[in-house]
Amino acid sequence: MIGRSSFFAKSVARNISTNGFRRLASTKSLKETLQEVIPAKQEQLKKLKAEHSQAVVGEVKVENILGGMRGLKAMLWEASVLDPNEGIRFHGLTIPDCQKVLPPAPGGKEMTAESMLWLLLTGKVPTPEQSRQLSAELAVKGELPHFVTQLIDSLPKTLHPMTQLGMGVAALNHDSEFQAAYERGIKKPEYWTYTLEDCLNLIAKLPALAARIYRNVYHPERSLESVDKSLDLVGNYSNMLGFGQNEHLTEYLRLYIALHGDHEGGNASAHTAHLVGSTLSDPYISYSAALFALAGPLHGLANQEVLRWQMAMQKEIGDNITHENIKDYLWKTLKSGQVVPGYGHGVLRNPDPRFIALQEFCKTRPELQASPIIQLVQQTAEIAPDVLKEHGKTKNPYPNVDATSGCVLYHYGLTEFKYYTVIFGVSRALGALTQLVWARALGLPLERPKSYSMDALQKLIKN
Repeated sequence: MIGRSSFFAKSVARNISTNGFRRLASTKSLKETLQEVIPAKQEQLKKLKAEHSQAVVGEVKVENILGGMRGLKAMLWEASVLDPNEGIRFHGLTIPDCQKVLPPAPGGKEMTAESMLWLLLTGKVPTPEQSRQLSAELAVKGELPHFVTQLIDSLPKTLHPMTQLGMGVAALNHDSEFQAAYERGIKKPEYWTYTLEDCLNLIAKLPALAARIYRNVYHPERSLESVDKSLDLVGNYSNMLGFGQNEHLTEYLRLYIALHGDHEGGNASAHTAHLVGSTLSDPYISYSAALFALAGPLHGLANQEVLRWQMAMQKEIGDNITHENIKDYLWKTLKSGQVVPGYGHGVLRNPDPRFIALQEFCKTRPELQASPIIQLVQQTAEIAPDVLKEHGKTKNPYPNVDATSGCVLYHYGLTEFKYYTVIFGVSRALGALTQLVWARALGLPLERPKSYSMDALQKLIKN
């Protein structure tokens, strides 16, 4: 595995400096870059269909059908591939690769959401100029229409923030360029251009929408900042949340949102966006459905559950934090029939590279290294894998990204647990929406798997 990883790293490095990921001429826009990339992908798909449509790439077992289709190779997703051992790669680039080559915001160190969006959509690394150009374009599109602000302001503050976010995104469908063009009657090769416009408009408006929900629910006494045309997407989001002066949190949000932007297509929210989008629903409707999938406790709520659990441990242990005390608390959790939140993953079988990236961020910040909750997270990550291995019921005993993500938000003052999934929702749009563009560009069909009843399944097995 080490030799293979080393070889791949050298290959990626060559690609970055030569063909595959060379920096483009800074004059090309995102749409122009896509126009260059799409024909080759269309030809690749055409050849796959013509030459390999009957090739067998896996098998379906009863456990797959009964186990939530876990592990089935049944979906096309261009932006990223998740390897159980190596973790996520975005168009072949690892997270450390992305941190090296994707442009940061002016004056910052962390890659921006715009540079990750460009990579996910085109497979190319943007120049700093292209990234800033995209930031400026999104800022111009970033204000919410009046009817959406009226809708959000009319909702009770007791309504869950994720419900409000999904409603706001669905309401933006009123101005869908794809829906309007489809009703006028456009040709299929044009679908992707209108889908792209909707996707960029939605990504641009998510910070203002999410920040308005935060203000209404938690700080109704505050005024809301307008979109600042000089800031990147996350810079504006942080500013509208009321944390614009907290550069540490803003930089963390840049990293958080880039890392959460995509995690291949099989997770519940990404798959939901793809499924609904395959009906030719516009991106607003498709992504609102994805957000409601993300709101489920088994998907997007994990980071707040980790924080609750770590704080409960901190309260019980007190200042006497030792490996033995942490180990005892882990066993107490497991023996009570609960899971240890933030550990394990549906695909990964090694530590989550996103967790490692967030831990590296923490190591560079003295204020985080001095934080009791961050120290507890780091110590727990050293002890928990051995405890979970001994327990014997976890396929992957290593920390995932949720083991630390919410704890850093809490340290920097964003302490409202229920809101954390909204930040996840702003992030996941980068991957889910870019793949709607590719679904239109490649002409992917309506998704329609076959289902069986248990009786029909038993009959099939018998025969």
